[in-house]
Amino acid sequence: MEDEQSFSDICGGRLALQRRCYSPSCLEFCLSCPRITLRSLTAVTCTVWLAAYGLFTLCENSMILSAAIFITLLGLLGYLHFVKIDHETLLIIDSLGIQMTSSYASGKESTTFIEMGEVKDVVINEAIYMQKVIYYLCILLKDPVEPHGISQVVPLFQGGRRQDHLCIQQKVSLGDGGILASSGRQKVKDTFNFFNLMFSG
Repeated sequence: MEDEQSFSDICGGRLALQRRCYSPSCLEFCLSCPRITLRSLTAVTCTVWLAAYGLFTLCENSMILSAAIFITLLGLLGYLHFVKIDHETLLIIDSLGIQMTSSYASGKESTTFIEMGEVKDVVINEAIYMQKVIYYLCILLKDPVEPHGISQVVPLFQGGRRQDHLCIQQKVSLGDGGILASSGRQKVKDTFNFFNLMFSG
């Protein structure tokens, strides 16, 4: 079974969220982020080259123009390879774990797997961005030394985490600041059911 929902990020870009149910114990969510537009690419390139040309007229050094070209190319390659995410996939297998895959604009893929036993909680975190409160999903990992502690906070869907519509429009009821309150096998089922509820229509 597959369904798709559309959202808008904080900049007005379109986010497409696909939910695929392979079996009662296996769910996959795929978030497609806005692609780079020719307008934004042209604006950045023109800004860098105009600034370089302004320095060239002052210094009359042709190395400035060459440096601007190299900086533009290297900056674009670095942005596409390390920053710009096109697709993010979240695969959840009951009692096994959560696999997160990020596909960058350059074609690079990054995969992270979290065992279900390491998950302490799944929460909706909030942050301040440009005078706005935005929300994004986070997985809290257990601290192996301190049973009640948190070792790491793992944000989900980093390519779309600047949005302010994805989480707050879902049919989610938060308790006293958290989602999960049980342990053991029931916590595994609650984690799985939370994601199922979180992205259901």
